[in-house]
Formats: sequence, structure tokens, C-alpha cells
Amino acid sequence: MDSQLLRQIIEGAIIVSEKPLDIANIEKLFDEDDKPEREEIRAALDDISSECRGRGFELVRVASGYRFQTKESLAKWVNRVWEVKPKKFSRAMLETLALIAYRQPTTRGDIESVRGVSVSSDIIKALEERGWIRVVGHRDVPGKPELLATTKAFLDYFNLKKLDQLPPLSQLKDFAEVDPVMELSLNSHSTEKLGSKALSEDGDGEPAVSAE
Repeated sequence: MDSQLLRQIIEGAIIVSEKPLDIANIEKLFDEDDKPEREEIRAALDDISSECRGRGFELVRVASGYRFQTKESLAKWVNRVWEVKPKKFSRAMLETLALIAYRQPTTRGDIESVRGVSVSSDIIKALEERGWIRVVGHRDVPGKPELLATTKAFLDYFNLKKLDQLPPLSQLKDFAEVDPVMELSLNSHSTEKLGSKALSEDGDGEPAVSAE
């Protein structure tokens, strides 16, 4: 297949897709008799990425695959297109999400022991409804508490390919430092701090997720 046509097909598919496209899904665009090799697809993606340089958008690889998005450096201006302001997340929700991300798989009780306060069921429900966390099992202790972990949707939303792109937890003095990395907004009136134990230990990470 002509390389230019291949690039155009991939570009068009990524633009119209509601979700990031990985190489396996890109392959499904073609019949068996004209399916390009994976090396050709990767080369086309590299060419598309190069062609985006100097433009207002870029081709980004996240956990679920490839997508186009505006460059982060333009957020100050581009965000004004949206009439509805981005939703602000409470400090409690941010801390809960961060603890799950860094210490997964973890239980609600683990989170409560670190934060020193109970975790609202509404927070867990909200994170699950967003598709950012899910139950991955149960701890083998009395009561069989649910083990929580983040999802590919979490990685996609925060422009991450895998969890090790998060800053090491041991380097954070306060979870407010996660805010610019995750592009989350904190409620300005909240000043609750996490216990020092959470800030001095790296949590268990999940296996790296590939977009292929």
C-alpha cells in the first residue's frame, strides 16, 4: 500500500474514533489482502507525529493507543473555547485517587488508615463511574475487602502510557504537587494534608500497559 494513503487512512481513523486506537485496532481497518505490516503502521504513525510538529495539535500515545490532542502549551488559550469550566475535584477525591494509583492494588481501609479519616462511598462511586478505578479482587482477610486499582481510562485521561510516568511518591512533599502532573484542580478552601507515611513510601505499581 502507498505510504501516503496509509498515513491518510490512519489519520482519518484516529480523528473519527471516540477512543484512542492501538495498532491492533488499526490493523482491523484493512482486509487481509491489503493489511500493512506492523512495521509499516509504526512508520506511518512516526511520520504523522513528525508532520504535527509546528502545529497546534500532536499525535499522543496513551495507554489505550494513539490519539490527536491539542498541545499542552496551548491550554491557556484553547481551554477558553469551552463554555463550561472544567470540574474541580475535591482534595479528598484527589488524595484517594492518588493513593490508589501509587499503592494499588489497595483497599478502602488502607486508604483510610493513611488519610486518617473515612473515605466517602460517594468518592469511590464517583471514581468508578468515571472509569478511573475498578475492583480487581479481594484481600484474603476477614471481610474480604475489595482491592482497588486504576484503569486504562485513568491513564488515558491523564496522558500517561503507564504508571511509572507518575512522579515517585517518595519525592512528593504533598499531594498538591500531583495536581499539575495530573491536570486536576483542587478546591482552594481545602488544606487537609496526608500523613507522612504515605509520602515516604512508594506504593505497588501495576504492570506497564502497552498501546500495541
